[in-house]
Amino acid sequence: MDSGNFAWSITATALVLFMTPGVAFFYGGLVKAKSVVSMMMMSFGALGLVSVLWILYGFNMSAGGGTFAFSGNPFDNFGFVNGADSTTLVGATFGATFAIITVALISGAIADRAKFGSWLIFAGIWATVVYFPVAAWVWGDGWILNWGDETGLPGVIDYAGGTAVHINAGAAALALALVLGKRIGFAKGIQKPHNVPLTLLGASILWFGWFGFNTGAEGTFGLLGPENEAAGLIVINTLGATAAAVLGWLIVEKLKDGKATSVGAGSGAVAGLVAITPSCANLDPIWALVLGVAAGALCALAVELKFKLGFDDSLDVVGIHMVGGLIGTLYLGFFAIGTGLVFSGDFGQLVSQLVAAVAVMLYSFVVAYIVGFAIEKTIGFRIKSEDELAGVDTVVHGEEGYVLAD
Repeated sequence: MDSGNFAWSITATALVLFMTPGVAFFYGGLVKAKSVVSMMMMSFGALGLVSVLWILYGFNMSAGGGTFAFSGNPFDNFGFVNGADSTTLVGATFGATFAIITVALISGAIADRAKFGSWLIFAGIWATVVYFPVAAWVWGDGWILNWGDETGLPGVIDYAGGTAVHINAGAAALALALVLGKRIGFAKGIQKPHNVPLTLLGASILWFGWFGFNTGAEGTFGLLGPENEAAGLIVINTLGATAAAVLGWLIVEKLKDGKATSVGAGSGAVAGLVAITPSCANLDPIWALVLGVAAGALCALAVELKFKLGFDDSLDVVGIHMVGGLIGTLYLGFFAIGTGLVFSGDFGQLVSQLVAAVAVMLYSFVVAYIVGFAIEKTIGFRIKSEDELAGVDTVVHGEEGYVLAD
């Protein structure tokens, strides 16, 4: 790797790591004031725990052991005791930032009612048995990466994590929301964001960091060739789809509720970022704009499903990340450059995208539900009702988000 690519790899790694505090701010502003510390701590807890697990064995598992392997060998160079070259270590660190934020995203579904220790136990187990293997399937010589070679269909396209990150996290979020049940007083309009500027700050950090998220792999791993010829396409698509999604969400809000909100703008931006993640290197910019509008509008509608279906996904992880990830992944079946149905007249790319998306979604949901249910029935995952009413921050962490001086 030349010096320019190497420097960009480190920069991109820092950008993606910064996204997890961005998630903390985004989620923190959306919850009530007496839950903000708890909400942000779930992201920072994931940052600490998953980083350690990744260095010990997660990177080894994500490297993959071949098409039919569950994952790579976790004890192969455990904790890098045998050393590694600088390029490998930087690449491993870049991969760690994806693992961290994927776990952190799940926490939004269980805001206001989860025990911190139980969350960390879940995060460690889920990362080990779900994220690390799925990363191997998608990027580390696993069955999703090799799908095209094994089946004769077009290969699955997931450049930066529509399946491995967003569908994966969204499905696990749905499982945990079902395990923990609804918040006290759960109903449409009751739970108001306590700090809208904090949420917009988080959304801004996410948008900023996402240029490292999407474009980082281009320089870090040279996935699209040594000249990084797709970097410009990735950058403009990351901007365009996100901006269009803001508009799509706001239009739906205005038509549905009569007002376009700032929280809607931030949520629309995240929905667009999610949708463009798998497809950023494989869409013409005009189709990225169409994807953004569609993702923003459809996710704005999808977040209402929790009220109709009766599950309490507190901060809309399912409606934004799972739905947005599905939209972005399946959209490639129609509009991927060269292989999408519109250009090739063939359904093969859509079939490939659908198989990968459904497989990851079902696997993540089932494992997350089993692990979450086991924790709830043993040490308990949800805090007591009286503690929820009193406030998670003081009960679980002994802190308050806002202390006014006398």
